[in-house]
Amino acid sequence: MLLAIDQGTTGTTCLVFDLDGDLTGRAYREFTQHFPRPGWVEHDAAEIWEVTQAVAGEALDDAGVVPGELAAVGITNQRETVCVWDPDTGEPLHRALVWQDRRTAERCDELRRAGHESLVRTRTGLVLDPYFSATKIEWLLRNVDGLAQRAGEGRAVFGTVDAWLVYRLCGEHVTDASNASRTLLYDIERGRWDPELCALFGVPERSLPEVRPSIGTFGTTRPEALHGHAVPVAGIAGDQQAALYGQACLDPGMGKNTYGTGSFVLLNSGARPPVAPPGLLATIAWEIGIPPTQRTVYALEAAIFVTGAAVQWLRDGLGVIGDAAETETLAASLDGNDGVYFVPALTGLGSPHWDPYARGTIVGLTRGSGVAHLARATLEAMAYQTLDAVRAMESAAGQALTELRADGGATANAWLMQFQADVLGVPVVLPEVAETTALGAASLAGVGAGVWSQDRVVSGWRERARYEPRMGDDERASLVADWRRAVERARGWAG
Repeated sequence: MLLAIDQGTTGTTCLVFDLDGDLTGRAYREFTQHFPRPGWVEHDAAEIWEVTQAVAGEALDDAGVVPGELAAVGITNQRETVCVWDPDTGEPLHRALVWQDRRTAERCDELRRAGHESLVRTRTGLVLDPYFSATKIEWLLRNVDGLAQRAGEGRAVFGTVDAWLVYRLCGEHVTDASNASRTLLYDIERGRWDPELCALFGVPERSLPEVRPSIGTFGTTRPEALHGHAVPVAGIAGDQQAALYGQACLDPGMGKNTYGTGSFVLLNSGARPPVAPPGLLATIAWEIGIPPTQRTVYALEAAIFVTGAAVQWLRDGLGVIGDAAETETLAASLDGNDGVYFVPALTGLGSPHWDPYARGTIVGLTRGSGVAHLARATLEAMAYQTLDAVRAMESAAGQALTELRADGGATANAWLMQFQADVLGVPVVLPEVAETTALGAASLAGVGAGVWSQDRVVSGWRERARYEPRMGDDERASLVADWRRAVERARGWAG
């Protein structure tokens, strides 16, 4: 059996897979969200560990796994969130600062004005934004009494959530390359913590975890930490990279979109770091440490801020629908969109525009417009935003997407999936196993432990549904042109 720990932003899911890839056990539990000030988001690292340990035990019990039957553990995690702890006692020294936390926005602006964006962009593939880890670590060092001295002396260490869990499971201070690549401190081409960036943010390199391949050995679980199991942690990746692996997008040009509150589009770009254009990110997808196939695989990433959240706004903000599923019927009730477009820039626009001053805009309304038009425009916007991201990625990578593998809650909406295929002009494919992030963690661990091969990951991926494009080129071009006119009206509104 393989245990996948999927440690997310609001809770932890643990799934158990057998060596045929079949799901045999599961468990889930939420944990507390802390909001000490507007824009600040924190988690209790000790609570994350307690919940994760409990849920792992429940999933193993659900699958009937006893010591000796578990082959390996894989971990996938909320990315960019920073934990800090005493390496001798394991005591957290402050609450974890969550990826959503915006307290360092002014510091990012300051660094940008000082001309540091180019260095960060070149070395890390990222942008100066409080979303990433480095300014969070810097804030902790500057604001927690005595922490800077402790970190300099090796009495305080930092890590993303994967590193915290491995420390509690195995006693090792390690992370994987995909998570390291989200910190603003890691040179993704040279594969190392970057001394110049560590100096820029004032982070002692000795306080950072050792970076290991995503597929390989991170340590052996202590039986008392994992309900009697002493097995290798053999695979780790950040949640979006794990989903790319779980979707078996192992070749360059293959991509996936996870449709959630927002959406994350990742495109496998192969063995060289891609040059990301403005609005896109370059990231390490995973690193393979198993001979003779050691290599680093890179990806382009687009972060779309509002997709499913726009449907929630129709339901909770406007009260025009009672359930998200109603949008499918409403959208299908119209023969076309009648020129109505909704640009859901409710928190600005993400990739590829990256415009924090854009605001939500609805255009094309007439007296004949109704709830069905709003519902259809909302679903269409999810597809158009994905299209914009994919086209930017194709241009940067110099290769066309052959199909889009989709996961996340909105894939239940058949109308949306068909429209997505229509505007992209390539098939949209849904997997049989919906929990692609956890499946990715299990697959990484299976390969890392030598019980699966990469070929097995590909052959084990099974298709549940496929949506072929049916729209003509002229209709597609007309719809997309009007969408882009609508986007221009939304951009820069609050600036």
